[in-house]
Amino acid sequence: MIEQAGLIDPAGPTDPLAAAKLPHLVPDLLQKGLRLLLVGSAPSTISARAQAYYANPQNKFWRTLHASGLTPRQFAPQEYPLLLNLGIGLTDLAKRHAGADAALPKYAWDRAEFLEKLEAYRPALVAFTSKKAASEALGLPTGRLPYGLHPEPLLGAEVWVLPSTSPLGDNHFRLEPWLALGERMRARSPESGPPESGPAAKSGPAEPCGASGP
Repeated sequence: MIEQAGLIDPAGPTDPLAAAKLPHLVPDLLQKGLRLLLVGSAPSTISARAQAYYANPQNKFWRTLHASGLTPRQFAPQEYPLLLNLGIGLTDLAKRHAGADAALPKYAWDRAEFLEKLEAYRPALVAFTSKKAASEALGLPTGRLPYGLHPEPLLGAEVWVLPSTSPLGDNHFRLEPWLALGERMRARSPESGPPESGPAAKSGPAEPCGASGP
């Protein structure tokens, strides 16, 4: 199914030049002074329709964030803008395509755009929420990316690789790397200080619209 000129088609736009001109399916959640930037691969079709991160009810992202101590309670997907109050931001490597990673064309992964964001906003920590996202951003095969703290920083940011919370990756999910990230964030809190105030930088409406689907 194609909605909004191909924006919700899992395959996405088939012309790379046309794809580059399209808006992001889910708005970035970015501001300077972030303590942590969580980076996914691509939104699911459910998230794209809801214009909210990790909106599939079967995705464990929001309860994992709470279980690891990164949020004081379990947020609903449509509450994702509240993460800025905690110094946490959100983005994806593929912002204009939706669906399973394996179904996306190579040009869906916009590493250059991601690095521009990293250069502009300079988060203290960057955590990839799947090995696929880390692989596309770091230019390394997934087999060389163990979960946990990555040995090399990226543009000055400490880098973590986390197991995917997607239901498609249930067989590989482990909570321990997420718990370790939560511990690291708590250990860094005194030196990090509060996040800078100011409006979030988003690529779309200030408030997400729609509701998560099945």
